[in-house]
Amino acid sequence: QLQLVESGGGYVQTGGSLRVSCAASEPTFGRYSMGWFRQAPGKEREFVAGISRRNVETSYADSVKGRFIISRDNAKNTVYLQMNDLKPEDTAVYYCAADETIVPRTTPEAYDYWGQGTQATVSS
Repeated sequence: QLQLVESGGGYVQTGGSLRVSCAASEPTFGRYSMGWFRQAPGKEREFVAGISRRNVETSYADSVKGRFIISRDNAKNTVYLQMNDLKPEDTAVYYCAADETIVPRTTPEAYDYWGQGTQATVSS
């Protein structure tokens, strides 16, 4: 069973940057499209970004397009989310998820495996 562990969250001021990482436990990592989701208090979990299993296709939520960059290194079984120009509304727990499909999907229900999440807090 694929296990995912996020790291790299933290506290930053508006306009700052954070990079969160997600390491997978299995070398089968390359079989999965990966997604980043986030959940703020009192809100539903929402799609942030996704990347195909061969690092060919990426997709982003409109709210982060142009500010966030998703990438992956299949040799290291790791997916990254570089978050730039952060805003207070980006404050949330960030989760990575794996979906055994060719291209990333945007609904949480499509994903088979989830990490435990990492908190990112942006102060105004």
